[in-house]
Amino acid sequence: MSQAPSHDTGQLPDLVIVGAGLFGLTVAERCAEELGLRVLILERRHHLGGNAYSERDPETNVEVHKYGAHLFHTSNERVWEYANRFTSFTDYKHRVFGKYQGQVYSLPMNLALINQFFGKSHTPDEARALIAEQSSEIATEDASNLEEKAISLIGRPLYEAFIKGYTAKQWQTDPTELSADIITRLPVRYTFQNGWFSDTYEGLPVDGYTAWLTKMADHPNIEVRLETDFFAVADDYKGKVPIVYTGPVDEYFGNSEGRLSWRTVDLEESVVDTDDFQGTGVVNYNDQDVPYTRIIEFKHFHPEREKTHLPGKSVIVHEYSRFAEEGDEPYYPVNTADDRAKLLKYRELAKSEPMVLFGGRLGTYKYLDMHMAIGSALSMYDNKLKPHFTEGAELTSGGIEA
Repeated sequence: MSQAPSHDTGQLPDLVIVGAGLFGLTVAERCAEELGLRVLILERRHHLGGNAYSERDPETNVEVHKYGAHLFHTSNERVWEYANRFTSFTDYKHRVFGKYQGQVYSLPMNLALINQFFGKSHTPDEARALIAEQSSEIATEDASNLEEKAISLIGRPLYEAFIKGYTAKQWQTDPTELSADIITRLPVRYTFQNGWFSDTYEGLPVDGYTAWLTKMADHPNIEVRLETDFFAVADDYKGKVPIVYTGPVDEYFGNSEGRLSWRTVDLEESVVDTDDFQGTGVVNYNDQDVPYTRIIEFKHFHPEREKTHLPGKSVIVHEYSRFAEEGDEPYYPVNTADDRAKLLKYRELAKSEPMVLFGGRLGTYKYLDMHMAIGSALSMYDNKLKPHFTEGAELTSGGIEA
């Protein structure tokens, strides 16, 4: 990775970015490449790339996504074109399977699952009629909790098999005690199509995520300082240069309005003595008495690398979901009514923070897929940073929606 000359000479960078995830890297690359700015990225971890970071397992040579499975997909032409400047993509198509009471089913819920689960062949029209009949037990507008909402959408049998146990494990809460607005829809496909995503483009970076993300930072105007806590050096930059902050918004303000709540995952990685553990990349475990939510087997993400993997071995990860505590890595915003009230207060604080823009998953308290993070970063560059640096437009945060 190319590094700019040290900024310790007393010369401030033109822009400081806190966090070296996809959002921060996209902003840094655009500002360095198109505007010629000197950009300093401060990253508290020992690596760049945020949660998309991957590395080869030294024993098996299998590429492991260190923060859980990351699958790239998008229908945004600009995002796809931008990503392809730094990597080419394989033709990998993501498919997920779910295990329930000793049987494996094809997900998402589709005609194959319906036929297998109910033990009978259905035409699409017959399957629609079946699900409509089963879901008529509860009217959607009358649903008072997640369980009732799910039953009103897909019926009780499918809910109890594929939603109830998995949701209880994800949220550590009985679905009858969860808000109905957590789920807005539960799609059922009345075809045999079992691709997980329906975007125009899908694939995995040919040389892996870290190679892609490192190339984004490989610019003479970009300096990346790893293992650097922004708050330890914040006084060197706040109020002096523009800052793009992609860390937790509540942490930026010292949790003054209270901590926002997140879900996190525990990932238990192991090498198993078999060429193929489960026959596919991801299997969900829908039974509530199985403590983990899914098992990931990484070699299936890159079948084209089969000859480079150690025979007779495979890398798997058991994934467990729980509420994040202090010091945990936040993954998914819980977004309760209490969280939303706190977020409004942080939004007002962010609006009045001089020369600081808040972005990314943590900075906006939104779950962003990778393509969404890139798209959001490009929008910030277009609408905020480029006008500021080229036309002298005032750099106003707009709060944490920016």
